[in-house]
Amino acid sequence: MNRSLYSLALYLISPLLLVYLAVRAFKSKDYRGRWNERFGLKSLKQTDLLVHSVSMGETLAAIPLIKQIQLQHPQLSITITTTSPTGSAEVARAFGNSVQHCYLPFDLAWCAKRFVKQVAPKCCIIMETELWPNLIHYLKQAGTQVLLANARLSQKSADSYRKHHKLTTPMLKLLDGIAAQSQQAAERFIALGVAPERVTVCGSLKFDINIDKQRIDTAIKLRAQWLATDKPVWVAGSVHPGEFDALIMAHQQLLAKYPNAMMVMVPRHPEQFDAAAQAIKSAGLTLIRRSMAKPVLPETQVVLGNTMGELLTFYGAADQAFVGGSIIVHGGHNPLEPAAMGLPVMMGPHYRDFNEITQLLESAGALKVVDSAEALAERLIYLFDDKAAYNQASAAARAVVEQNRGSLTKQLEVVESFING
Repeated sequence: MNRSLYSLALYLISPLLLVYLAVRAFKSKDYRGRWNERFGLKSLKQTDLLVHSVSMGETLAAIPLIKQIQLQHPQLSITITTTSPTGSAEVARAFGNSVQHCYLPFDLAWCAKRFVKQVAPKCCIIMETELWPNLIHYLKQAGTQVLLANARLSQKSADSYRKHHKLTTPMLKLLDGIAAQSQQAAERFIALGVAPERVTVCGSLKFDINIDKQRIDTAIKLRAQWLATDKPVWVAGSVHPGEFDALIMAHQQLLAKYPNAMMVMVPRHPEQFDAAAQAIKSAGLTLIRRSMAKPVLPETQVVLGNTMGELLTFYGAADQAFVGGSIIVHGGHNPLEPAAMGLPVMMGPHYRDFNEITQLLESAGALKVVDSAEALAERLIYLFDDKAAYNQASAAARAVVEQNRGSLTKQLEVVESFING
């Protein structure tokens, strides 16, 4: 399939995009507005730099890079696009009115063309692997320099790109530069037809996570509010339907050994909060929703993290962490956030989107891959039982993050060459 057939196929299924938005809006109020942005119908100002950061994880990684660009080039006008409400909220929280922000339109040809004509950026930075054929085609047609930053490419994604090479190869060859997270990712891009001189290995921006003192202080106060000085606390972060039952079972097994233990369950998406709460109640566990601002009692067994932007604080207030999207076949989420807080980490076996990072943490003894509720409970109990083993895993987690910092500087050098070029 080439780009013309791809565009035609999108037109034919475009009514389903409205159905998709309607379904998402039914599940979450965050999808009930701003539909005009999804179709490129919002009036936008011309911009010097366009940054697309997809969802919350990519946005959090992009924020330090964008702030450095703002610091070094205060004259630049910047537009940041995302595709999810969680990513949008992070942009608003980090940048306020200092940038122009909207959702990236669907990759329908007329939507992408109208969007690019309005913003007409001199340079575009796309985070990780959010590549859309029509968007990139019209950006290049407008003379925009396009850089793929913090780029990752799993073997599964590379195989998919190869399978659809008539569409993906021309798109990849349009990229002016790629700042890859790893040597493996760089080699995969080159094997797909990207010129080697356009690819630079820079490491992952996620290692340059910045945890300010205020966040740490907030986490310490939260732990005290939970009356959890001597209480085992663990976080199940960024979890999805299909994982809830396994996490609840693991916590029940932990409670059999430590009756005062507490789990903080944080679903990945707001529309999953009620389903998670129902699963917890059905298991007979005592639950408090974080959004209700009610005090955690000694008998509280689960806190449902149904607020936005607090996951890192929850990690800081806990002892251990499980990172979701990895028991189900989803690809996993970022294990570096709890690791940076010094927490031993666990993930399920489906972590392809964070393959190199997960293996690095695992080889250092900071992370354990678990494939069942029983294995998760066993690991939790082992580290709560053995203080020396816990301290070793905690120190290893911090060390991996510290030893791999520096990607921000390297990625910024690549970006500077495009902005100044």
